[in-house]
Amino acid sequence: MTPFLLLQALILLGLIATGVLIVVFKDLLAAAIAFAAFSLLLSLEFYVLQAPDVAIAEAGIGAGLTTAIFIIAIRGTQRFEEKE
Repeated sequence: MTPFLLLQALILLGLIATGVLIVVFKDLLAAAIAFAAFSLLLSLEFYVLQAPDVAIAEAGIGAGLTTAIFIIAIRGTQRFEEKE
């Protein structure tokens, strides 16, 4: 197995693992952070596939902006641990 295929296999396993974590996490903040990790791994995969422009866009918008919007929205809600 070449190092290139090994790297792609590791990234794919990371994408699958973070995708499962996004669905499994009950805490929205943890799910948003897992989504950021998923997006960073996806941008790394785009870079490995020799699409650096798509990788930069995914990292900037997917991991950066979208995660920030999710965290701001979650901050405006009540946590499930808090009781009224």
